[in-house]
Amino acid sequence: MTLKLGQRAELSRSYTDQDMRDFAVLSCEGADVPKDVPGPLIGGLFSYLLGVELPGRGTNYLKQSLEFLAPAPTGEELTASVTITRLRPEKHLVDLETICEAADGTRICEGRALVYVEDVGKK
Repeated sequence: MTLKLGQRAELSRSYTDQDMRDFAVLSCEGADVPKDVPGPLIGGLFSYLLGVELPGRGTNYLKQSLEFLAPAPTGEELTASVTITRLRPEKHLVDLETICEAADGTRICEGRALVYVEDVGKK
């Protein structure tokens, strides 16, 4: 697959109350169970998209910036997307816009990602 400007991938999922309890245990928060989906879980959606979908296997995460704009309610479907905004084949770099939205269209977060892909022109 050849990478192109504007190319996009997305993933939708919801997090349950059990996911929040598990996160609290794994993050050593114990009894402090978050009522909204924590940023690291949303960031994980982007990690999945970049490493599996677009650009996919062989992608190395170099930089990520996220601005959180609204809480992400537990139990609601969230849709994360990545869109290629710039290709720099000579440096093996791909810039992407990252967005996460709730089912009603509320933007939960937005940001940028920079990844290294060995064969930018050949993917």
